[in-house]
Amino acid sequence: MKGEGMNFQGRSWDCSGDCADMSSYMNRCHSCRVERGCFMVYDRTNYMGNQYFMRRGEYHRGSYRIRIYERENFGGQMYELMDDCDNIMDRYRMNSFMSCNVMDGHWLMYEQPMYRGRQMYMRPGEYRNFTNMGSSGGMRFMSMRRIMDSYY
Repeated sequence: MKGEGMNFQGRSWDCSGDCADMSSYMNRCHSCRVERGCFMVYDRTNYMGNQYFMRRGEYHRGSYRIRIYERENFGGQMYELMDDCDNIMDRYRMNSFMSCNVMDGHWLMYEQPMYRGRQMYMRPGEYRNFTNMGSSGGMRFMSMRRIMDSYY
């Protein structure tokens, strides 16, 4: 596994085995290249916090980015996400969002919290109005998840 700066620039560090604390090698990791095998990466030292399974390939922090808006045509309050959100109401105090701009990555939107209910696939692009999507007056989204393992 190779860790480097954003978009593979800056300092790099090679790792071929277990490491409980990478902070002596680098302060943070914005991109990563796994050259052989598989790794489990943790966001805190001593194998604590969220864990991420990584197999051979390149990973960029920021390769998933979406802006959600409380009203149609990018109106009202805006929030930018780079990770999954299991409940829009809990995190942002929004009942739902009515438009979005998918800037990076591919996402699945769910009509209910905790990734339940009908789903809508979103690829990079502008989505100004959800009322024309789905049936009976459109879709309302309450949770969203990045599509991490796709071949598009």
